[in-house]
Parts: sequence; C-alpha cells; structure tokens
Amino acid sequence: MQVVSISSLKGGVGKTSVTTGLASAALAAGIPTLVVDLDPHADASTALGVRPDDRLDIGRMLKAPRRARLADNVVPSDWVERAGGSSPAGSPVSILDVAVGSAYTGIYDRPDLGRRDLRRLSAVLAGADNYELVLVDCPPSLNGLTRMAWSASDKVTLVAEPGLFSVAGTERTMRAIQLFRQEFAPNLSPAGIVANRVRSGSSEHSFRLAEMQSMFGELLLSPFIPEQANWQQIQGAAHSIHHWPGDSAKNAAGLYDALLANLMKSGPRTGPARDRSRR
Repeated sequence: MQVVSISSLKGGVGKTSVTTGLASAALAAGIPTLVVDLDPHADASTALGVRPDDRLDIGRMLKAPRRARLADNVVPSDWVERAGGSSPAGSPVSILDVAVGSAYTGIYDRPDLGRRDLRRLSAVLAGADNYELVLVDCPPSLNGLTRMAWSASDKVTLVAEPGLFSVAGTERTMRAIQLFRQEFAPNLSPAGIVANRVRSGSSEHSFRLAEMQSMFGELLLSPFIPEQANWQQIQGAAHSIHHWPGDSAKNAAGLYDALLANLMKSGPRTGPARDRSRR
C-alpha cells in the first residue's frame, strides 16, 4: 500500500483536481484506491459524489482513531457505478472508496498539534489493508491536518501552477518537507511536483516551467496537466475525467494515466502508516 499526500501551501492551484484526476486514473486502471478528504471544504468528496449519510466522516474518525472502523465508514464513490463496476480490461470489481470530508476536521487544523495528534490519521489508516493506493487531499496550509497527513504518508506530491508565487511557494514547501522528515517522519519522501493548469500559449508559463525544471530537476513530474476549460463542470456533475465525453477530457484522462504511472513506479513500501502509528 502506498499512502500519498497531495499538497500545496498555496490555494487555488488545483490540488483537489489533481487528486480526483489521479483517483479517476486509478479507477480506470483497476487499482483499489481510497481517497481521504482531509480538506475541511470537502471538495473532493463532492467531486467524487459521496455523502457520509449514517457513517462517520474523516473528522469524526480522527476524533477516536483507534476505535474508528475505517472499513465500516468509507463510502464507495459514485464513479464506480458509472464505470460499470469493473476496469476496462474486465478485471475484478474496481474499488474507489472515500473517507468523506467535513468541516469537523477543522478542529485539528492548528499549528500546535503534538506528536500524539499527528499520529491520528496513521491510526485510522491501519485499517486500510485492502487498498493499493491511498490519496490524501490536504488543505492548502502547513497546519495540523497537512502535518497529520504527512505523518501517515509514504510520499508527498506537490501541486503548482507555473506562476511566480506558486513556484516560490513550492520551494518553501520542499524545505518544509525536509524539516518535517528530520523531526517527525524520516521515511517520508517527495514523490514529485505536478505542474497544473498549464497554458501552452503563455510565455510566462513557458518561462516558469523552465525555471521549475532548473530548480527541481527530476522531481518535476511529467506530463504537465493543461488548463481544462470544463473541469468545473465535470466536478460539479460528480464525474470522473475518464467518463466525460469529448476529446479534451479523453486527452486529459490519458495525461492522468501517465502521471499516475510515474507516481507509482518507485514501488510500494509495506506498512509505513501502521508502523508510524505504533510509535
């Protein structure tokens, strides 16, 4: 199992769009996947077409993590039904579950969480054995929720637009990850940086992409994700990019397939979230 945090310390760069794009690619590939919606705005939950109903949302699971039964409280995404319940190759029934987000998680989004609180998500994910991939959609801050996610993760994927402030913010986030590794999570590693909302005709974006390649080298993942004009419509309809009609969506789906393959190619490490929860 790989646990990957999708992070950005700057809002508005499309972090949740990247999370749901990767989830869509995982569903299409038949990879059993859990999305943990740790952002109090719960936008990923909306895009994935889920509601907690009578189950515990992730905030309430974090409140009593050792008593929370993850398997009893995750909600299957509506995307699975739209996909026909199986991968395109006819492999066994696909799994795309969601630990539903809620404003309740905001009580943990503080800068003063201690080590015990930072292990709450690790304890919840001790029940995630039946997934190959866990994607954690983090809030756009370096407060308690993001640090909790990093504590539970194998890798951090950063999302950045090719703009001045976003690139500068990504550099600061890379430094924050290094400091966090030294103090709390020595096995954590940066999985790479996703350049999102790229406009091919923009000279500014071309300049910033070259700057990012110079600054981050092989950590800048390929392919880049172009600006998708109808992304808000797709998310508002609670559809996966792989099941939205049109050539634009088809092309974007292919990019997310390649991005997911690059993200996972380093191979899983077994049991890191459970090991950290026992410390």
